[in-house]
Amino acid sequence: MRLNDATPAQWDALRKKHPAIEPYVDMAMKEAHDEDADLWEDESLEDIIARQDEEEDMVGAPKHYNTGNIECIDAIEESMSSHAFKGYLKGNCMKYLWRYDYKGKQVEDLQKAGWYLQKLTAMVTEENT
Repeated sequence: MRLNDATPAQWDALRKKHPAIEPYVDMAMKEAHDEDADLWEDESLEDIIARQDEEEDMVGAPKHYNTGNIECIDAIEESMSSHAFKGYLKGNCMKYLWRYDYKGKQVEDLQKAGWYLQKLTAMVTEENT
């Protein structure tokens, strides 16, 4: 079985079988949030905005998808028929919605699902005009 094929019930069973993992995840999350809070205490709003602008956009333009002369999504689109590419976009929407609650990056995964849905919507809109 592949990791992405696990059902929510299987994930729950794994958590019950290995409960020692949960406190460490909670502890790491708390430490990460505490560190962020400490960093922001001494920053002005302008500094925070400037720093956020410099941070990588993990939803709209992650660097690992833009390492060559063409963005990965554009290469994928060019390699498929319109019908196949719409299926790819739909599948990615479903993937991120399916697993958003299990990876620890809920908002980012929901934003990714929205990104794929917007791309699919724009493509279908263009085809229907």
